Amino acid sequence: MTGEAALGTVSQLWRYPASSLAGERQDAMSVAQAGIEGDRMFGLVDASDNEIARPDREAKWHKVPRIRTRLTNDRGLEIAVPGGGWLSAPSAECDRAVSAYLGFPASLRPFGRENAPAAYAGPMTQARYNKAPIHLLTTASLTRLKALHPDGAADPRRFRPNIVVDMADVEGSFPETEWIGRKLAIGDLHLTISEPCRRCGFTIIAQDGFDHDPGILRNLVRHNAHNLGVYCTVDQPARVEIGAAMRFV
Repeated sequence: MTGEAALGTVSQLWRYPASSLAGERQDAMSVAQAGIEGDRMFGLVDASDNEIARPDREAKWHKVPRIRTRLTNDRGLEIAVPGGGWLSAPSAECDRAVSAYLGFPASLRPFGRENAPAAYAGPMTQARYNKAPIHLLTTASLTRLKALHPDGAADPRRFRPNIVVDMADVEGSFPETEWIGRKLAIGDLHLTISEPCRRCGFTIIAQDGFDHDPGILRNLVRHNAHNLGVYCTVDQPARVEIGAAMRFV
């Protein structure tokens, strides 16, 4: 590593055990070549046609990001619908709770056998896109979005990052969008910034603490070519913790 000054420090770490459902905030995470351990292992489908959840496109899925998720120590999934307790998933009990909450038959299913619990013999599903190993977002970009859209909530949960880095504001800039191709070290974790993260309709959906807001996406389209945050590939796997410094290498 070179003697580059720190750009900022890690302020939030997230994994998303089930795609489209609420993320699970972490104090530390293990990052492998393929990405974060426990990230996007399961999907939610409409049980009537096996179509995977699309909150970005269909209003019937808009309540999905309010469903909480967590992984147990043995990498078992648990979910909780608003007002309900934690339920093991995949399971019939879980599917009944989610279906009642959404108002139509729905089911949590693993993305492939490698993500399924040992005793699970039910159906699988497939992710609707290939997930990037890491999604990184800086507070400087959130501040820039807030300056463009003062009445909106530029909450990281709208954008589902894995790593949020607290860094100084860069006036008039979404800074990480300009770092494509550069290499970063976050503690012992080494990354290459591979591409900007193009945003979709998911970003405007209400979640706990903020409202439905089309202005979020409208401003990103107008001022940053649809983008916020960046995707990264992993050059050197490592464990990353809150407070770790981020530097160029």
